[in-house]
Amino acid sequence: MGIVVVEVCDSNLMSALELEQLEEEYPEIAVLRLDCLNLCGLCKIRPYAMVNGKKVSAKTTEECIALIKQTIEEELNAFHDI
Repeated sequence: MGIVVVEVCDSNLMSALELEQLEEEYPEIAVLRLDCLNLCGLCKIRPYAMVNGKKVSAKTTEECIALIKQTIEEELNAFHDI
């Protein structure tokens, strides 16, 4: 398990992407695919993921990936600053 956990709902647009590639780019993270994250209203209208419990969403999957990476880096920096 990684320092940073990225959770993705199986019903969301993000689940169609190869998010496990993020684990190669950031060895300190873990990508978890779950049946449901209980955000059904958001799940239907836009791509999103949870990064260490923080909701990250955008209008497109590309924007969402960029925001996920930014949030991962912020979380890793906060961890390494401790």
